[in-house]
Parts: sequence; structure tokens; C-alpha cells
Amino acid sequence: MSESILSSFANAGTGVGLADPGTGGSAVRARAPLRLGLAGGGTDLSPYCDEFGGAVLNATIDRYAHAFVTLADEGVHFRAVDLNVTERFAALDQADGARLQLHAAVHRRFVDELRGGKPLAVSVTTSVDSPPGSGLGSSSALVVALVEAYRRLFAVPLGAYEVARLAFVIEREDLAMAGGRQDQYAAAFGGINFIEFLAEGRTVVNPLRVPREIVNELESSLVICFSGQSRVSSSIIEAQQQGMRSAEPAALQALHELKHDAAEMKSALLSGRFADMVDLLNRSRRAKSRTASGIETGLVSQLQDLGLANGALACKVSGAGGGGFIMFLVPPEDSHHLITTLNAAGAQASAVKFTQTGAESWWRSASSL
Repeated sequence: MSESILSSFANAGTGVGLADPGTGGSAVRARAPLRLGLAGGGTDLSPYCDEFGGAVLNATIDRYAHAFVTLADEGVHFRAVDLNVTERFAALDQADGARLQLHAAVHRRFVDELRGGKPLAVSVTTSVDSPPGSGLGSSSALVVALVEAYRRLFAVPLGAYEVARLAFVIEREDLAMAGGRQDQYAAAFGGINFIEFLAEGRTVVNPLRVPREIVNELESSLVICFSGQSRVSSSIIEAQQQGMRSAEPAALQALHELKHDAAEMKSALLSGRFADMVDLLNRSRRAKSRTASGIETGLVSQLQDLGLANGALACKVSGAGGGGFIMFLVPPEDSHHLITTLNAAGAQASAVKFTQTGAESWWRSASSL
């Protein structure tokens, strides 16, 4: 097993016991927010951030990954309501081929490191307020929600940095899933953050205290649109990483521009310079398209063109690209028209609100439904 984060909390030879829930019963609920990437996406990928340092600006939104963990009498039960997948195993060692590999990997981490492999019978149910492959960081937010739920179950005093780091290790190392680093930290911390990715895996989260009137204006100016086409981001990410490893000049220059634009976008946001944000968003869109092919598919390009022809001033694909969500900046008085037009074209468009709270968990109340 790769990097150990939980082992320091285990008692030598005995492991950590389960928390005493008091009157809460034997079930934990947790949630972690999804995020919109405003600038710098792609610079959080290795090997770029390891050599040059990366920076992103993102904001969590009012869509969540949910996790519910209940102690059971026997076996290990995993259920993803949104995927309509249910799996039952007599023991964890039978779950190596689980379809719900995120569930199994988080469970294995906590059981192996805090119980020395001693079986723990649980029922784990999850759901996500966004389709898979949406580009809103949903997979990482789900892992963060699961880690937060198990952290509460075991009463392990992990902070936001540790929750994010453990979620990153489970995804990128235990499961060898391609991807960057920003999603786990956005989900764990919540809010609007400028996040720096430094050498040796160091990450610095800088929460931004954006004036309320600027946040209100930005919320009113944002429209997000699901293309109706989920994408598998791994192929695009692997193409981006290959360009980094081979030091392709065009790809590296584009990433340098994306990192620079993240710092510029932070400054523009804090001072409410929306015209500059429009320019930066459009510039970053062009730069990102040079990091790998397949970021803007025919459908995505069509929806972007439709949005720009109906009031939007700027747009970008959320996440790695290839489908998923598109973000538009539009004058607030034109947002209703834009949403109506995109929906009439078969997309799923809506307004969006920011959230300030990251991953959180609680014991189910005895009076819960």
C-alpha cells in the first residue's frame, strides 16, 4: 500500500476503535461539494506541477457528493444510488473486482490501517448531484465525502489538508486513476480558493475573501450547461501528461499561460474587474485547447458557439474536457435567455450558486427520517 496517512493514529498492535456516536445511532452522513474551475486547470497535473509548480482558481458550488456509512451485522455492502449499482461481499478481500472501486478503496484504507485488517461490516450508500464525467470534480468529491464519513466513524482527527491528501492518494496511487490534484482540495476546503501545487507534493490552499457584492455579481453572471455527453477524462489527461513528459513546446507554453492566467484571474476577481475576467476566460480556453486534442468535441463546440451567439461573453469547458459541463459568463440580464436557448437545443443549463463550506459529516440523529 502506498503513502500512509492514517497509521500515526493507530494504537500499536490494537488499531483504532470506532467512535462512540452517543445518541446518534450507528450511521454517519457526509457530503463534499463539487467545483467549478475558473482558471489554471491542467497545471495541477504531474509532471508539470512537480517541475514548474501549478496554480488553479476554483470555487465550490451547490452540488454535492453524498456518502452514508452504517454499521452492519455482517458483510460489506456498497450502493451507488445515482449509478443504480449495488454490490455485496461476505468479506472485503472478495471486493477486488468491485465495480464501485472508490467505495472499496476507501473502506480498505481505513480497515487496513486503523484495524490492522480486522473486518468491519458496513453498508455504504452514495449519490452525486451530477452525472459521472461531468467535469465538476465529482469522482474526487465522492472520495472526499467517503473519507470524511469514515473519518467521523473512526473519530480520526484529520484536518482538511489531510482529508484531501488521503483522497488524492487513494485515487491517484491506490487506484492509479489519472487526474490532477485540485478537485480533492476544493472538495475538502470549500469556498473560492487559489491553490498552489509545489514540488514534492506540497499543496497550499489560499482561501479568497471576495467581497460579497462581487460574489453576487459573479453568481448572477454564471450559467452552467451539461452537454448531455459524459466523458472519460483519463485519455485526455494522459495525452496532456505525455505532452508534459516529452516537453512538447506548444503544450508547455500553453500550461505556462494557464498558470499565469490563474494568478491574473485571482487579481481580477478580487477587484471585481469582470471585463478582464471575460478576456482571461477566453484566453485560457484557447490555451487549454493546445494542451491535448479532444478537449472540445463537436457537440461542446456547437454549444459554446450557441452560447456566444446568445449573450454569453466567454465560456470554457469544465474539467479535462471532451464533454461534461460548459461554463458561460453572461450579463445577468441576459442569463435567462441564454438558459432558455441552451435548453431548447437539448442541453441542460441552469444558474449556479457558490458554497463556502467544504466536506462535512455528522452522526445520523435518532429522530432522522
